[in-house]
Amino acid sequence: MSIWGKIGGAAAGMLVGGPVGAALGALAGHFLIDRSEESDPGVVFTIAVIALSAKMAKADGVVTDDEVEAFDRIFRVPPDERASVRRFFNLARQDTAGYEAYASQIARIFAKKPAVLEDILDGLFEIAAADGVLHPGESVFLERVAEIFGFAPGEFRRIRASHFPPDAADPYVVLGVAFDAGDDEIKRTYYRLVRENHPDSLIARGVPPEFVQLASDKLAAINGAYEKIQAERS
Repeated sequence: MSIWGKIGGAAAGMLVGGPVGAALGALAGHFLIDRSEESDPGVVFTIAVIALSAKMAKADGVVTDDEVEAFDRIFRVPPDERASVRRFFNLARQDTAGYEAYASQIARIFAKKPAVLEDILDGLFEIAAADGVLHPGESVFLERVAEIFGFAPGEFRRIRASHFPPDAADPYVVLGVAFDAGDDEIKRTYYRLVRENHPDSLIARGVPPEFVQLASDKLAAINGAYEKIQAERS
């Protein structure tokens, strides 16, 4: 079953509780509950991305259907599952709980999996990039979510650089290394980032196959940054 079918079957509110569950649990009456899916990390990951994407939709001060359509497009939601995803999105968007409560709950769920928290941030950046502009409100939102997730300012800058200029043009920022870092350190960092963003690694840590496309642009940016540094230093 695709991840989109699973999130309906799991009745997300019964799965995660807290503010995420409070917003999404109202859907329980609309779906058959498959208890076997309740511990699926891919389901929790998907709910986290939808819930925070919905909250981010408010960040620029204008809430429209464009954000939902961008989500459908970027994450390739099948036509027959879009109505379910839209209901999840709208319930999270309308919930009175602030986004910091959502982010805090998600940070606790994935406390021992920081790579998954980075995957979620990458998903949010993809949504923010859908219109080609990182709005000030979105930037503040993403920086605060990253802080709640436990990422230092330098790590946030590295993650952002894979999605938006001007840091995207700085290969050292993209890799998260200092300009005067040694060749060995740069090589080790590069190989670690490639390993962490390989599709097999994402799937191994519970990111649904439908979301693996998230890593493709980031991996291309990492490869490009390393090649640029190598060219400069040679």
